[in-house]
Amino acid sequence: MSVTIQPPEETFCNLDTHQPLPVVQLYVMPSIFLVVVILGLPLNLLSLWVFFHRLRRWSRSTVFLFNLTLADTSWLLALPFLINYHLNRLYWKLGLTICTGVRMFYHNYFYLSIFFVTCISVDRYLAIVHPLRSLVLLSQRQTCLLCVTVWLATLILSIPVATMSLIQTCPGSNRTVCTLYILLSETQESLPYSTFCTTVGFLFPLLSICYCGLHSVRKLRHRPCRSDPHNKQRRLLCAVLVIFALFYLPYHLSRNAAIYIRAIYPDNPASWHYADLIFALEMSFCSLITCVNPLFSCFIGGQFRRELHSTFTVMFSQFSGAQVASMISKRTRMTMRSRQALSTVTPVCAVPAGRP
Repeated sequence: MSVTIQPPEETFCNLDTHQPLPVVQLYVMPSIFLVVVILGLPLNLLSLWVFFHRLRRWSRSTVFLFNLTLADTSWLLALPFLINYHLNRLYWKLGLTICTGVRMFYHNYFYLSIFFVTCISVDRYLAIVHPLRSLVLLSQRQTCLLCVTVWLATLILSIPVATMSLIQTCPGSNRTVCTLYILLSETQESLPYSTFCTTVGFLFPLLSICYCGLHSVRKLRHRPCRSDPHNKQRRLLCAVLVIFALFYLPYHLSRNAAIYIRAIYPDNPASWHYADLIFALEMSFCSLITCVNPLFSCFIGGQFRRELHSTFTVMFSQFSGAQVASMISKRTRMTMRSRQALSTVTPVCAVPAGRP
């Protein structure tokens, strides 16, 4: 294991459970991560199964939803590394390479999710406001190229995380920790990088989603025929904006607050604790987005929703049929046994023979 010798970070080395931050790191975060894996992994694996085995025709929305589900599933498969790390009392045993990969992928995932949700909002906007031009602006081939571009762009955006992820040895023990760049005391690199990621990876997508959502709702509202599908579209666009702001706005605010406070008060670590605590809680809460994203597939993809419903219907019918058959078979066996028992029982009282 390669170890970087440098001044230790109190945030990772101080595990005094009388303080709120160590309690969150040792108990709250692994518990929430474990719940996320238990709930999110089956949902996303089921979504991938429907994408691969049930959907015959893929629209633009289907392609974006598939990539969003693929990003969720990949992140959920990497999450057990962090669960093990926190359950082992922040003792990292897997080396610098895996530490760097996990931290980089954790950072990369959030922007994958943000960009694909933005693509879905733009696709809905084009389909509602510019239905004819959307066929030219976003063909099937261009949609696939856009998805590849998103994966590559987020990968490039997360490369600096690799240079800021370190293995440190805590003083007085042999415990090594996998640091998180946001909670490092030195902010020369993390401050401009976090600001850039917030601007490019959050503010621009947020403005795009607001623009697309407001114009789409206005277009639907002015249509002469206000059918139920139009109402569903409006509710869906509003829900996307609310969920986006609910998960990602507090995450970026708390992340930048933790870094900016370090830059403003570099010699006063006691002033960092509340910002670190809020950010640690927000990290846990924001991971729940992997359980919410499959709902986009259900509500946005009409074909996906129908196929998923039919899959559950078949599974339920097969399960119910197996239960009914088992009950009928059990009753049949009980009836046959009772009949056999009656046929072999010797009468207790016999009718007395008549006297001559």
